[in-house]
Amino acid sequence: MREHLREGDVVDFYRVEAVEENALVRFRVEMKLPGAGWVQFEARPLADDRARLVQTVFFAPRGLFGLLYWYVLYAAHRVIFTCMLRRIAAEAENHSPPKP
Repeated sequence: MREHLREGDVVDFYRVEAVEENALVRFRVEMKLPGAGWVQFEARPLADDRARLVQTVFFAPRGLFGLLYWYVLYAAHRVIFTCMLRRIAAEAENHSPPKP
């Protein structure tokens, strides 16, 4: 298994659309949706060799059904993406090199 993502790679139902090493990865959602969706993660440097992980979810609804989909499922998406972000952050902390 490769350690680094490349544009075009598939991860679950996401396709890697952009990668900036140690800074950003953006996935395009490949599920059947009434619109187009993306999930982006950015590592923003902080002091002491730490970083803040920022997650941004984009959705471009297609028609009225797309708008209804987004707003009806907004609360569920908020929970899902919050849990996803926490798991990624926890996994990153577990794989961080020990501090001297």
